[in-house]
Amino acid sequence: MRALLIINPRATSISGRVVGRVAQELGSSLELDTTQTRYRGHARELAATAGGYDLLVPLGGDGTVNEVVNGLMERKESRPALAPVPGGGANVFARTLGLPADPVGAARQISAAVRAGLTRTIGLGLAMSGTGDRHFMFSAGLGVDAEVVADMERIRASGQKESAPLFVWTGLRRYYTGTDRRNPALTLEPDGYPTEAGLFMGIVTNSAPWTYLGDRPVRSAPRSDLRSGLDVFALRHLRTLSTLMALGQMMRTDPQPVSGKDLVTAVGLPGLVFQASRPVAFHIDGEYLGETEKVAFRHLPAAMRVIALPM
Repeated sequence: MRALLIINPRATSISGRVVGRVAQELGSSLELDTTQTRYRGHARELAATAGGYDLLVPLGGDGTVNEVVNGLMERKESRPALAPVPGGGANVFARTLGLPADPVGAARQISAAVRAGLTRTIGLGLAMSGTGDRHFMFSAGLGVDAEVVADMERIRASGQKESAPLFVWTGLRRYYTGTDRRNPALTLEPDGYPTEAGLFMGIVTNSAPWTYLGDRPVRSAPRSDLRSGLDVFALRHLRTLSTLMALGQMMRTDPQPVSGKDLVTAVGLPGLVFQASRPVAFHIDGEYLGETEKVAFRHLPAAMRVIALPM
């Protein structure tokens, strides 16, 4: 099997030593070529145009994997399979597939799956907005969730490395001093459910967990199969107590549906729309995309093949 390893040299966990060991592990079962990204969006271009490969292996964070996924989805035929090697901070998608956070361990597991001929087909989310159409693997967010993502991107651009404590501190600072907690802007129009107006934030997930805080998974819905449709979680109020109670439910070790009087949830949706009365922050798979006033979401079943050991 011929594979292309797409390396983001700026990713959080990447070093020359790590890249060498990952390439060694993958080369034990694959005919492997390597390339490096040089600028934002380059991984998408490589995935869309690289010919003659059976497998693309992005080595980087969720942003790099998202670029590769969107490049693959541009291809109308001859779409290679995907096997992400985690090299970022959270690495939500790779860990959702059952891969370890350690890039060398993940490469070893991918090699074992290749030798065993193990592939799975997964669904993707599609977000359609004024910023353009974008596929996502695990989540999209509007409101304070996306504002925190934007803050983290600015922090990383200043040279600081991403970490769970830094993410928590950034989220708390944004929640208490940087977001509008008085005037809700969002209206949710979910397929098959009543419209919900007066919402402060909305999270759309294609899988669970929604994110990780260190080693602790955070689930807005207790599913992880990447095939059953989109789940939505939204807040009617940004009250400290109800927000903390929701976060506590999301971080339980025994995943259960999240519930509460300030929460709006729905699972297994084929589609939904978020409308906003003013421009609100928007992110896809942890990448800030600017502000928007409307996003339509669709679930695309059986969109892509991945190589990973069974979950």
